[in-house]
This record gives sequence, structure tokens and C-alpha cells, in this order.
Amino acid sequence: MKIKEKKTVYADNAATTAMSDAAVAAMLPFMKDVYGNPSSLHTAGQAAKEALESARARIAARLNAEPREIYFTSGGSEADNQAIRSAAEVGEKRGRKHIVSTAFEHHAVLHTLKKLERQGFEVTYLDVHENGIVTAKQVADAIRPDTALVTVMFANNEIGTVQPIAEIGAVCREKGVTFHTDAVQAVGHIPVDVRAQNIDMLSLSAHKFHGPKGIGALFVRRGLPLMTFIEGGAQERGRRAGTENLAAIAAMAAALDEACDGMTETSEKLFAMTDRLIDGLGKIEHSKLNGDRRNRLPNIVNMCFEGIEGESLLLLLDDKGICASSGSACTSGSLDPSHVLLALGLPHEVAHGSLRLSLSDMNTQADVDAILAAVPPVVEYLRNMSPVWEALQKGEKPHLI
Repeated sequence: MKIKEKKTVYADNAATTAMSDAAVAAMLPFMKDVYGNPSSLHTAGQAAKEALESARARIAARLNAEPREIYFTSGGSEADNQAIRSAAEVGEKRGRKHIVSTAFEHHAVLHTLKKLERQGFEVTYLDVHENGIVTAKQVADAIRPDTALVTVMFANNEIGTVQPIAEIGAVCREKGVTFHTDAVQAVGHIPVDVRAQNIDMLSLSAHKFHGPKGIGALFVRRGLPLMTFIEGGAQERGRRAGTENLAAIAAMAAALDEACDGMTETSEKLFAMTDRLIDGLGKIEHSKLNGDRRNRLPNIVNMCFEGIEGESLLLLLDDKGICASSGSACTSGSLDPSHVLLALGLPHEVAHGSLRLSLSDMNTQADVDAILAAVPPVVEYLRNMSPVWEALQKGEKPHLI
């Protein structure tokens, strides 16, 4: 007997996306035909070099940057590390050992900052408002004469809120402080313009917009010093050794072109679907949307349901064919509640019951229907098993949502 395959609804695109047909098609020639090393002087190498620089120029154009300001990396985490550690090293040489960031950054940023603190740097972690947004005034008030760097993410990877990047960048520019933004969740989803938004350094990763995993880029404004992060060769103008992953770079350029060209249409489609999710899941009693409803990415919805554990929710939804998450995939092995939700001021017991649904243009309204049909009964089932929920319903504990 043939077992009928269960239809899967993939709603974890903030963790990673499927590669688009355009990205795959762009990648294949450089895996078989144009396989030369871009650093080689022979004809095959120079053909690869030409393709490399073409992709660099295309990616730069999408950010309103110059090609020479783009450095290829293995992804967003490496780009974050190189940007922050470089700015810290430059700052230290100038007697500046203070950094400003936020409490809800990605761990690629937070862990790098913690390491710098152990090396004698002081970091100010700005509080996040309940709506998941940090203000430019907070940044301005935190900057000191010894501030070397401000690093604030463009859009949060768990709750999707978009920060006032242009305003924060303007404050940093006025005060002469380098401004870095982790734009891994933003690039390819909302407009990004490094000139108009006063950005000095920016990190991006291809697998968040239907490109391949293992490739990303770091934008560094011309004139800013950048420390070498990986030693060994003269690639990337001597700032990142290692033979460039040309196939992945070509695919990243193609995916970014496709994402930017279809951004308006895709955003409208995704907002329509995520609005339905927010309205539908909001009908579950004692539930809460995390972050601002409007000032957010079009594809991310993060909800908390009181009286349940997020891990159990995810496992039961997976059994129903729904792939979702409770937060960042980089912390999926942790039993602690999301640091992002705690930064919003949510109590631990509420933050534990979180659900992140992140869509892409490959999702459909039928997928939304499936999610809305699956989540409420699973939440009810888990609550019926929960002594915490029983205590809440009996009035032995106050509801927090």
C-alpha cells in the first residue's frame, strides 16, 4: 500500500528559504563550465574574475553602493563578526572602547559584543520598547566621546519589527561614530539604500531571500578601515582570504535581483497573508502579537499563547504538516525563552509560549488556511494538559495576557 504523503506548509522562512529557480540556474554554469579560480591570470581564471565582479556590481547596485564597497563572506554571521571586530579594533587604536547596541540583536552580534566586553570594551545595550522598536533618540543619548561603534539591526529576525535606520544613521554620522546594521532579514524584503539611510557597514545573507546557504556579503563605506578577518590570501582586496565561492555568489546576485524586482508585489501578497494570520490567531483567548503590527517586515508574525510551551506547540504543528519555529534557528537547542521577547518585557512564562510564522512568496492563502485550522486546536489541546493553564482558569494565578 502506498502511503499518502502529508502536505507540508513551510512557514519558517526567517530561518532559511528554498532556493529560487533563478538562483539555481545562475549557480549551475559556475559548477561545471566556468570553474576557474578568479585569482588566476589565465583565460579560465579571468572569465571567472569577470563573472565575480559582475555579480559584485549587481549586488552593490541593489544597495546603492559601489562595487568596491562589497566584500563577500560565508554569510551574515561572518559579516557581523568582521564589521564589529574591525570597528572595535579601529576604535581601540583611537582610545574609543565603548559600543552601543540593543538587547534584541541576533546572537552573531550579541556574542561578538560579549567577547569584546571580556577584552575590556564597554557595551551599552539599549532597552527595546514594547512595540519592538528602538528610537534614534535612545541611540543619541547613549553615544559618548569614547563610542567606537553603534550596531543596530535593520529588522528583527524573531518579531519582524523594522528599526528607524536612516534616523539612527544620521545621528551616528553627526556624531562621527561608525554605524553598522545587521540587515540579514531586511535585504530582499524591504528597500535598503546605504546612502539614503546613512549606513557605514551592512551585513546580508543570501539564504534569506531564496539564494544559497553559505554565502553573504559585507558592505563597508569607502574610506572606512576594515581589518582582515581571515588570513591567507589577497582575495577581497586583502580583507578576506580564501577562493571566492563563485557559484554561490552568482546565485546570490540572481536571487537578490529577483527579490528586488518583485518586492512591491511580494510585499502586498505577504502583508495580506500575515494580516490574516494575526487576525485569525488573535481570536485565541489570551494570545498576543509580539512587536508592532504595522512597522514590521511583511512576512513575519510572532505570537504568544499563555499557558503552553512553545516546544510542544512546534512538535504538534509539525505532526500536522506545519513547519514553524519559536524564534531564531540559531538558538533552537536552548530551553530558555527568547531573549528578544524578554527584551520586550514579556514575563518568562509568557515568552515560553511563542510561535514565529515566517512566510515567503512561495506560500499561498491555502497555507494560511492550513495554519489557521491547525494552531487553535493544538493550543487548546496543550492548555487542557497544562496545570499552569488550569491554575490560570481557576483564578489561582492572574492572567498575564
